[in-house]
Amino acid sequence: MHKQTEAFLAEILPRQRDMTVALHKGDVAPRIALWSHRNPVTLFGAHISGKGWADLEPKFRQEALRFTGSTGSEFEVVATGASGSMAYTVGFEHSTAVVDGIPAVYTMRTTHVYRREGGVWRIIHRHSDLLADQGLRGRMP
Repeated sequence: MHKQTEAFLAEILPRQRDMTVALHKGDVAPRIALWSHRNPVTLFGAHISGKGWADLEPKFRQEALRFTGSTGSEFEVVATGASGSMAYTVGFEHSTAVVDGIPAVYTMRTTHVYRREGGVWRIIHRHSDLLADQGLRGRMP
């Protein structure tokens, strides 16, 4: 693996995991901190989508209200790369959470695109969907 990619993963994977666990406990602050507030920024999520920080921030805050508990999240890396000020991760996000008051264990296919801003990696795009029908229809995380 390329040294720049190794450094990127060492920095971002713990932050990405912490962001997901916090969101699943109803805490949106780490997500707000990890995402870029500069456009272009986009989201094609399993439950919500949007573009532009002014559109996404209130959606992130609303989404956090759906979650009240998490016992963990793990990101299984399938592919990754970093070059200059751009990077990406592709993988499976395995989560255990309480979604809309109902305990759930699920896996999502997830892609993140990152941009380095002021020396810090920020998410500028997320695409995610459920790996398969996991009994979450109508209340997808």
